[in-house]
Amino acid sequence: MGARRLRLTARGTALLTLGGAALVAGVLLGVTSLVQVGLLLVLTVASSVGLLHLQARDQARGALHLTRRVTPHPVTEGDPATVEVALTRDRTGRTAPRLDRLEIAERAARELSGGGPLRARVSRERHALRLTYAISPTVRGRWGVGPVQLHRADPFGVARWSGPLGEPALVAVRPRTTPLSITSSAMSSDADRVVLGARSPSPDDTALRDYRAGDDLRRVHWPTSARRGELVVRQDERSGRRPASVLLDLPADADAGEWSIRLAASVAVALVGSGHHVRLLGGDVLDAARDHHRPDATGAAVAALLDQTVDLTMPVDAAERTAWLRTAVDTLQADAGGSELVLALVGELDDETLGALARTGETTHGWAMVRTAETAEPLATAAAERTAQSLSRAGWAVCLVRVGEDLAACWERLLGSDDRAVMSR
Repeated sequence: MGARRLRLTARGTALLTLGGAALVAGVLLGVTSLVQVGLLLVLTVASSVGLLHLQARDQARGALHLTRRVTPHPVTEGDPATVEVALTRDRTGRTAPRLDRLEIAERAARELSGGGPLRARVSRERHALRLTYAISPTVRGRWGVGPVQLHRADPFGVARWSGPLGEPALVAVRPRTTPLSITSSAMSSDADRVVLGARSPSPDDTALRDYRAGDDLRRVHWPTSARRGELVVRQDERSGRRPASVLLDLPADADAGEWSIRLAASVAVALVGSGHHVRLLGGDVLDAARDHHRPDATGAAVAALLDQTVDLTMPVDAAERTAWLRTAVDTLQADAGGSELVLALVGELDDETLGALARTGETTHGWAMVRTAETAEPLATAAAERTAQSLSRAGWAVCLVRVGEDLAACWERLLGSDDRAVMSR
C-alpha cells in the first residue's frame, strides 16, 4: 500500500518563500504593507495545507466510500473482464472534497493486463466518481488490483495530497478449459460396462467412502467394514453414474503445470456435464476436494472444481511433487468402493509411487494419461514408457500425451486406448 504524502507544489514553495522574504523585509524595513503581503502569502499556504490535512482526516474517518466490482468474476484466462471502482462522498463530512476535483488511479497486476498498459475511463460528479477499466488475464491464479490512489489539491494549487484509499483486492482467474466429449463407441460397448459414462453395475448403485462423524449408521456397509477393519458408508449416486476422481500430478515446470491444470480441469468439467459426481485430487489444496461435487442445473459443481484449480501451485522440487501425489493416491485408496472412475494425468513416476497408483486399479476403474516433455523425441522417454506400461499391465487404459499438444487430441487418444486396456480385462 502506498504511503500518504502531503507536499507543496512549485507554486506553493514559491509563495511560501516570497511571503517569508516579504515578511522579514517588512519587519526589518518597518514597511507595514510589506508585512501584510508576506503574512497573506504565508497564511494562504498554511490554510491550504491545513485544508488538505483536514480532508485526509475526514477520509480516514470514513467520509469517502469505495466499492469495487469485477464483472464477470471469477474470470477465465484469456477472457476480458471489467473492473469498476465507485467512489462516493459522505455529505455530512464538512471538509470532504468535491469528487469531481479528485484525481484517481489504480494499479493491477501484470498478469491481468498481459503486460500492456491499462486504459481507464473516469466519470465525475460532485458527490460520485467512477473509474472503469478492462482487464484481460493471461495467467491462472489470484492477482491483485488496487488499492486506489487518490490525489487532491487545494483550490489555490499550492499543495497536493496523495495516498491510498481502501484495501487491495484479488481477482480469481480460472484456467481455460476445452470442451471434451465422452460419447464414444469405445465408451458405450456392451462388452464391458466398466467404461466412462456407463451405468454402474453395482446392484445398489452406490460407492463407498470412509465413515465420518454425523453419518447415518443405516448407511454403513457392514461387509466392507468388516473386511477393512474400519467403518465405511454407502455414498448414493442417484443419477446412476459412477463417481469419478480426476487425479492430477503437478510438475515443477510452470508451463507444463499450467497445461496439465487446463487438461485436468477440462476432463473434470466434461465428466460433470455427463452426470458424474466429480472431485479433483492433487496439488496442495487436497482438503478442498475430499468429497465429490454433484452436478446440478446451476453449474455449482463446475464452479467449485474450477475454483479449486485457481489456488493450485507448482511443487518446489521432486520430493514435494511426490508427496502431493502420494496423498492423493492414499485418498483414492481410502475412499474407493469398487465402482469409482479414476482419470489420472501423471508424469514419469518412481517405482514406489507407480506401484501405489497401479494398485488403485484393484478397487477403481482407471484411465491414465502419462505426460511427457514438450520436446520429447520420440513421443515418450523411457521412464514415461515404463510408467505407461506398468499402469496398462495393472488394467488401466493408458495413453501418452505431450505437454503443449491439443487437449482434445489427448482426450481422444485416451478414449482410443480403451480397446487395448479396459476392454481386455
